[in-house]
Amino acid sequence: MVARVWFGVTALVVVVGLVVQAVATATTTGEVFPTAGGRLVNLLFFFTIESNVIVGVTSLLLTLNPRRTSTLFRVLRLDGIVAITVTFVVFHVALADLQELSGSAAVANVLLHTASPVLCVLGWLLFGPRRRGGSRLVVLALIFPLCYIALTLIRGPIVDFYPYPFLDVRIHGYLRVLVNSVIVGVLFLCLATGVTALDNWLVRRRTGNSPDIGESSVVDGPVLTNVVTPRKQPGQSST
Repeated sequence: MVARVWFGVTALVVVVGLVVQAVATATTTGEVFPTAGGRLVNLLFFFTIESNVIVGVTSLLLTLNPRRTSTLFRVLRLDGIVAITVTFVVFHVALADLQELSGSAAVANVLLHTASPVLCVLGWLLFGPRRRGGSRLVVLALIFPLCYIALTLIRGPIVDFYPYPFLDVRIHGYLRVLVNSVIVGVLFLCLATGVTALDNWLVRRRTGNSPDIGESSVVDGPVLTNVVTPRKQPGQSST
């Protein structure tokens, strides 16, 4: 129940942050996109928004069922954890000093760049769900950031807009932007590998490194589900 509440609060924070951000964006004037509709569509191409959407959806799904095991969900969950961590790190290290926000925009900024990442990562550390993963899971999780970078670089020249300065080829040129993209990609890869490795370690720690615990097994705190129970041999005592 505590896990469900935590995931529910995380999803609620994301929803409130997205709604406040959407209202602030729609009512802001003097932007590159003159219409409210154009600004709202452009909002969808920010990595912060996309990572928060993934966190919100996966948190809501965990609120309904904290022990989901499908491959698609596991990839989305890993993407959410890593992407929101990248959002937190990149914003606070490289972007926080580039803007001065007030009012609803400042509220949305705190919710989406600080509150949501902290709640998501702490929720994963505290409640899991735990399951073993491997390189295949990490590779599948990389599809999202690679597609995002590719889409940003394709769309940028068409609409003459780039969501982040380090991806703006008008300022840095394609070579520097490529280097920046590789840095972000390596950060994403390292975090995804680290999250998967930590999950594997926690599963081994709580199950005593049992050979019967597969990738589909789920460990939540002291609870272990989907464990294969050895069959009794003929004549073997049940005690």
